[in-house]
Amino acid sequence: MPAPTDAGAPLLLRSAWLVPVGAPVATSEPVDVLVEGGRVTAVGVGLRAPATGRVVEADGRWLLPGLWDHHVHLDQWARTAARLDVSGTGSPYDVLEKVAAALPRHPAGQALVGYGYRSGGWDVAPSTAALDAVAGERLVVLVAGDGHNGWLSSAAQRFLGLAPCAGALDEDDWFAVWSRLAELPGAGEEARRGLVAAVEDAAARGVVGIVDMELGTSPEEWVARVESGVDRLRVRTSVYREHLPAAYARGLRTGDPAPGGRGLVTMGPFKIISDGSLATRTAHCHEPYPARPGGEPGGGAHPAAPYGKQNVDGGDLTALLREVTDHGLRAAVHVIGDAAAQIALDAFAASGARGSLEHAQLLPPGAAAAMARLGLVASVQPAHLLDDRDLTTAIWPGREDRCFMLRTLLDAGVTLALGSDAPVARLDPWLAMAAAVHRTADAREPWVPAEQLTAAEALAASTDGAGTVGVGSRGDLVLVDADPLAGEDPATSAAVLRGTRVALTVVGGRVTHDATG
Repeated sequence: MPAPTDAGAPLLLRSAWLVPVGAPVATSEPVDVLVEGGRVTAVGVGLRAPATGRVVEADGRWLLPGLWDHHVHLDQWARTAARLDVSGTGSPYDVLEKVAAALPRHPAGQALVGYGYRSGGWDVAPSTAALDAVAGERLVVLVAGDGHNGWLSSAAQRFLGLAPCAGALDEDDWFAVWSRLAELPGAGEEARRGLVAAVEDAAARGVVGIVDMELGTSPEEWVARVESGVDRLRVRTSVYREHLPAAYARGLRTGDPAPGGRGLVTMGPFKIISDGSLATRTAHCHEPYPARPGGEPGGGAHPAAPYGKQNVDGGDLTALLREVTDHGLRAAVHVIGDAAAQIALDAFAASGARGSLEHAQLLPPGAAAAMARLGLVASVQPAHLLDDRDLTTAIWPGREDRCFMLRTLLDAGVTLALGSDAPVARLDPWLAMAAAVHRTADAREPWVPAEQLTAAEALAASTDGAGTVGVGSRGDLVLVDADPLAGEDPATSAAVLRGTRVALTVVGGRVTHDATG
């Protein structure tokens, strides 16, 4: 793909329909849109072409604000394409079959990394001995689809200096390993190739910006990436607890541009993972988990944690939120279970902090009203409901109506910010919007249809607050072949969204993706 165009050159888009985003369109015909200095400076019919710069014939395509993914682990997503796909496996034996088939084709000196298994509903737990029987002395690392546990061969455990583990690493041990996967043989080239491809693919889907929740990626690292030419996206970088001292020394507040980042890199939120996940049965819930299908004792991930796991208690969370607020950082608190959500809500209320609940998958009664009162954003990944529907029914029975409460949140006045949590789901805002609108991925009826959004609402939750393109709008734009809001009901609306083809993506007046030819 060619390099992005110069941000300093004017860009005229000729004859485009405007997509209404949060406000009606004031024209009943296609218009020209002029971008200068990174902003829309004129909208009208028959605008004069600039003396310099570029003119793009929109030919009656549809123009909307650039799309954002508000929750991405970009480095992990970038590596996914080079990894063995073990998604859709129904047991550890299915995973082992895929590993056995892949190893002979994989370079002997490199680690084989797989991604995507979901063991929450398995009758049999992953076993290191079973993996070793297939892997021998090869380095094999298998990453769960939700990123909350990992299954390693003994050789991989030794390479990473881990104490021997008989099964999958639990959440705490796994998170310590996840950030070290770059040490595995072959990982460096995988990361370099994958990052460029992931950014280009995001731009091709109309994405102009992401909130990067990757553990350990600093603003300085993103500035270096921009300087090296990885500059097709705006990036807000998060910071985790262990890196707070460096963040405080840096002096950047949430929203501040990173020096040298050309306005593309800004400081994002403080991120804390307060509980676990659904598939690992570590999401912290008010009700205990049921027994596993095979009758394994202890409903939760561990017999000692039948209600899941709270990683930080309410007092510590409140103190942390006060601390980061004093340093100008907003907080992004990961909550999957309803008990974790309640603890987070109480901590936000007690601390006066601002920020978001990330995932907000299972909410307690009254949570939507509390979030609205506290001014909290619901950063939700709708594609997760497609993957989690059946498992939710199995291990959170009777609580489905409190899962992914998009309509309830929006009607309560809560700001929605949609994302993917890639690599947990594909970095694809059209998929996220379609899931929010239709709430089913197959021939079954929508899952809790009372919580569906309209296509217009889902789109508005995907543009980072930007409304209908007009004079003064940031020059972050997407040109698509057809009206993305053309569907007449949830099913057709979702089909239209999933089928949307992006013709042009523009970031600050620079063309970052061009398929208009």
